[in-house]
Amino acid sequence: MSTQQAEQSDRKKYEFRRLIEDLKQYEGSGTQLVSLYITPDEKISDNVAHVNEEYSEASNIKSKQTRTNVQDALKSIRDRLRYYDTFPPENGLVLFSGAIDTGGGQTKMITRALENPPQPIQSSLYRCSSEFVTEPLEAMLADQGLFGLIVLDRREANVGWLRGKRVEPVSSASSLVPGKQRKGGQSAQRFARLRLEAIDNFYQKVAGMANDLMVPERHDIDGVLVGGPSPTKDEFLDGDYLHHELQDKVLGKYDVSYTDESGLSDLVDAASETLAGQEVIEDKNQMEEFFGELHGGNLATYGFGATRENLILGSVDRLLISEDLRQDVVAYECPNGHEEFELVGPRAETPVHTCEECGTEVEEGDREDAIDHLIDIADKRGTETKFISSDFEKGEQLLDAFGGIAGILRYSTGV
Repeated sequence: MSTQQAEQSDRKKYEFRRLIEDLKQYEGSGTQLVSLYITPDEKISDNVAHVNEEYSEASNIKSKQTRTNVQDALKSIRDRLRYYDTFPPENGLVLFSGAIDTGGGQTKMITRALENPPQPIQSSLYRCSSEFVTEPLEAMLADQGLFGLIVLDRREANVGWLRGKRVEPVSSASSLVPGKQRKGGQSAQRFARLRLEAIDNFYQKVAGMANDLMVPERHDIDGVLVGGPSPTKDEFLDGDYLHHELQDKVLGKYDVSYTDESGLSDLVDAASETLAGQEVIEDKNQMEEFFGELHGGNLATYGFGATRENLILGSVDRLLISEDLRQDVVAYECPNGHEEFELVGPRAETPVHTCEECGTEVEEGDREDAIDHLIDIADKRGTETKFISSDFEKGEQLLDAFGGIAGILRYSTGV
């Protein structure tokens, strides 16, 4: 995948995730929110006929308000279906429409169309409910790429997953392997035998955890990574403790110092060459470069204000945005010509703003999603945008310590 294709894919995934989040927050009074899923091979005309039939059936709804809202939603969906030819787009079509609660007993009619979702719609669905049906779409957000992770030494072990960008610890075990010094009264030979038995029992226990977790998913696993000190990981793999189908999927063994939960993340780092091309490694590389510039260079920028100013100057090579950033930006222009910006929560009221330049109060301002605002500037300046997961330490720091917004510069501006 080219850099431009990857960037477009990241942007589409973000927009898709945001649409689902918006849909999930809407509520309707009674069963008046309509969801319609259309598979790629369904004719549009058949769905128009179905919507017309449901429109007629809705006339039997006893509540006048619910009846009116459902019929208005169905009419909106029917009107939207007329935009399409014989069949929907390649991956199908999803339509949502209904009167959502806006507080104080008020409602607002909305209609959303999702054309060509990331994966094909598998089954058609029509439902009237107090909420929109988003579960089939949420399943499409599942992280791509699945790797089994095993870290062990002779004291402890941890087993888990690498799902897309997320490391998921699942199970752990502690061993009863005695230290190398035998207790008094035991012969060296007996002690060595007992110790080898304890090691063998522990390896079997670790393999049992891994087999229980991974064998049911063996057809979906892209590989298994094993980490730990030598000779532990070598003994474990050479002893054929794992189920043979998992053994065949082992991509490599890696030196890892820690075997607690943090060791799973260390294993992913150690296997970076093997995992090259996986999104989690790309994210980590971006953040490593950012922190390197932050602490030892002069090509890092962070925070909304400084990053936006550098974007306008055209000095940002890569814009780094946390996948979990959910903020709006309000642009205020006071009567004296000063323009200032303020970040607010996506559902927060637009606050009254006092101009820092002249002290004038400005009550209204243009408001939009902060990510859209920044990407629009980046696109005009030829700046690449990277969405960074918060499921690893430095990605979490991007969100918590830097407001979810940073950049790597082409040249230093002093901003």
